[in-house]
Amino acid sequence: MRRPFALLAAALLVGAFAVPASAADGDGGFTIEDPRITESSGLAASRLHPGIYWTHNDSDDGPYLYAVDGSTGKTVARVTLSGIGSPRDVEAISIGPGNQIYVGDIGDNLGGTWPYVWIYRLPEPEKLTDRTVRATQYVVKYSDGARDAESMVVHPRTGRVYLIDKKEDGGHLYEGPAELSASATNVFRPVAAVDLWATDAALSPDGERLAVRGYFGGIWYAWNGGKIQRKGRLNVPLQGQGESVTYSADGAKLLYGSEGAGSSVVAQDAPGGGSASPSGSGGSSAAAGGGQDGGGPGGEIKIGALALVVVCAALFGLRRLFRRG
Repeated sequence: MRRPFALLAAALLVGAFAVPASAADGDGGFTIEDPRITESSGLAASRLHPGIYWTHNDSDDGPYLYAVDGSTGKTVARVTLSGIGSPRDVEAISIGPGNQIYVGDIGDNLGGTWPYVWIYRLPEPEKLTDRTVRATQYVVKYSDGARDAESMVVHPRTGRVYLIDKKEDGGHLYEGPAELSASATNVFRPVAAVDLWATDAALSPDGERLAVRGYFGGIWYAWNGGKIQRKGRLNVPLQGQGESVTYSADGAKLLYGSEGAGSSVVAQDAPGGGSASPSGSGGSSAAAGGGQDGGGPGGEIKIGALALVVVCAALFGLRRLFRRG
């Protein structure tokens, strides 16, 4: 995915300022060990296989999904998708009702000019071994024109798919049709504003909370039937290129991933505590994580993050100065 000049420069400085949150907090994250996974752009916690997280590369990898063991960081299965064309810019993954995996080929390296993007759906394998699984491909368009997106969520009760476009000054939550059609174009329509340059999003297992992350921060919302209500900030860890987020299977944690070889996945307490699964079983509670706007642990800014923000602001200013020149 094409990255802005300032972001690429800032990412190089992260190591100089940041202390890995997993080392400081002991939250039970993991490091992706598979050398084939160099651009992990999406993350989804399996409900069928506790402790397993599905991920994928951004682009130029092929139609592959990787099942990673959260206790070791090792890949336990690679799934090859069949029945689809060549993936273009895979940016998101989510699990819907009936353990159906949804894959969002929704990025746009041309900055929002492709006339359509794709979503793939496949059943989550009951046995975790390397295998090929046939997927269903859906054609997706936006009602208000082409755009770039990296965030996709599937409601755990209704199975309805939602996308969030990626814009520096904030985007929108787009709602898909009640059921996706494999034989017609699926039009997604904006239903609510999102106050973030979004790189990924996740719905809690009970479908009541929406977490949206960006490169340097995040926001959580009450789902409210899709008419989202902003509740507070997320305590997003500082990462080299923060690309992904998922709730743990019990809803007690948010796990944040990033691109790069040997990238780390960092766990933080989810705001609002744990949540029950859609069936009402298997849930657990935990201490609340990210704080409300203006207060609590989620509102605090780490020194490293503050330094990075200053650097980014300077780089954005230089870029605009060069444009004027």
